[in-house]
Amino acid sequence: MTPALAAGLQIAFVIAVLAVLYVPVGDYMARVYESRRHLRVESVLYRLCRINPHTEQTWYGYAGSVLGFSMAGVLFLYVLQRIQGVLPLSGDLTGVSPAVAFNTAVSFVTNTNWQSYAPETTMSNLTQPVGLAVQNFVSAAVGMAVAVALIRGFVRVARGGEIGNFWVDLTRGSLRILLPFSFVIALILLSQGVIQSFHTGFESTGLDGNAVTNALAPVASQEAIKELGTNGGGILAANSAHPFENPTPVSNIVEILAILLIPVSLTRTFGTMVGDPHDRASAVSGHRQGLTLLAVMGILWGSLLAVTLAAESGRRGVAASAAGAMMEGKEVRFGIPGTALFAVSTTGTSTGAVNSAHDSLSPLGGGAVLLNMLLGEIAPGGVGTGLYGILVLALIAVFVGGLLVGRTPEYLGKKLRQREITLAALSVLVMPALVLIGTGITVILSSTTGYQGNSGDPGSPGSIHGFSEVLYAFASASNNNGSAFGGLTVTSDWFQTALGVCMLFGRFLPIIFVLALAGSLASQKKTAPGAGTLPTAGPMFTGLLTGTVVLVAALTFFPALALGPIAEALQ
Repeated sequence: MTPALAAGLQIAFVIAVLAVLYVPVGDYMARVYESRRHLRVESVLYRLCRINPHTEQTWYGYAGSVLGFSMAGVLFLYVLQRIQGVLPLSGDLTGVSPAVAFNTAVSFVTNTNWQSYAPETTMSNLTQPVGLAVQNFVSAAVGMAVAVALIRGFVRVARGGEIGNFWVDLTRGSLRILLPFSFVIALILLSQGVIQSFHTGFESTGLDGNAVTNALAPVASQEAIKELGTNGGGILAANSAHPFENPTPVSNIVEILAILLIPVSLTRTFGTMVGDPHDRASAVSGHRQGLTLLAVMGILWGSLLAVTLAAESGRRGVAASAAGAMMEGKEVRFGIPGTALFAVSTTGTSTGAVNSAHDSLSPLGGGAVLLNMLLGEIAPGGVGTGLYGILVLALIAVFVGGLLVGRTPEYLGKKLRQREITLAALSVLVMPALVLIGTGITVILSSTTGYQGNSGDPGSPGSIHGFSEVLYAFASASNNNGSAFGGLTVTSDWFQTALGVCMLFGRFLPIIFVLALAGSLASQKKTAPGAGTLPTAGPMFTGLLTGTVVLVAALTFFPALALGPIAEALQ
């Protein structure tokens, strides 16, 4: 089988499975969030936590609940790491240092899962499932809850601007969607040889005759939610390149599907919720709105996948020519197609899981996955974050289109006034500000040069790649992705603190702006579309929205990309 045929078959299979699951999964999630019925276990949880599930919250209350819940999670996870040495299942591991504990707590609560440590030698088999895996569930559920709150802003006409109940949305997303889906995925991964054990490790004899300690952990259960919730934090240091986490080409495809399933299906959820199920025309119109967003995601995902496949299938250098492709840093069992497909999917969904060393990608391939994050991770984006991210950009596209036709811009019957556009613009500007400011400060600090695996005189290949490593790190943290160019050592207090701050602001500032936007939209009356209203479904708006996404990224990040990946590719 030729590499081109192998790539085509894998891509076609992934798209076919997603197409089959798109409608049932998307409609199921819509029913979960719109249902008025509470499961018995949910009712018990509400009573224990003294939550009234029948009350609605304004955006102030919703945002306060999100922030309060998340900050409590940071505190709990920090303390758990610090005292893990005296807890059961410690495996002789001591407590985690303050800087690493802070960075890791922030990382997992913000759905970033950035890891500046070797998991098997740092985190115990209690900390992994009780601390990290729990956050894999609830941080993903938070993102989905915020996306659903924004959808309600378009649908509802509430004088007080109520957008739902965060605690109900969090509970339903965790128990009705993430938990059962991850259970099924974990069973599939177990069938492929992914391990599941609470033993700390076993001894074996290496090829050189010396004893080797092989780490064990409850991998399958955490691997499933790690991918499904677009989390990405590996329970083993090699992440999804480790044969205990991702042993076969089949498991590789399953993990890619898990990464893409919810972000893709949420566009169907959006279409179902904004349409009136009792009015066929309205329901069809709503589904066309969702398909338009999906088309934009698909165009961006497919374009960057084509670039990455082409770049990694080349033969630059003696080693690449001998291997027949750019195989450095890649697993032979996956090859170029499985590696490129995973890399583009993980950087386009804020997952951050890797089945190869992204630092070993070609300059053009590494630049493509970096650009995938700098587009705002909307192709198709993380669970929830991708949907509300592309909806914010859709509002900006409608605003631009409204200026062209000379009318007040409207989206789904809601007018986009100064307040809505201001909130949308602020949400979009958060990530670029964090990436560029963080990268700029880091590269001018003399103390950070020694932490770069590649450095040298200005303009040299080493210095160019070193800049790319720093840019990638801050893009990953600010977008809550979690992947990295491995040549950068981020264990210093500066990197632990700076990247932790970027994760916090990159996660919660957009959430606050999006929830404020949802509340503002929910308080409006709906207006019927007029003759001059810009249509927001169909090929024309797909092109406008795609152009807006690319233009925003191009104007913002082209100078930085020119100093890094572009300059390196032209060497």
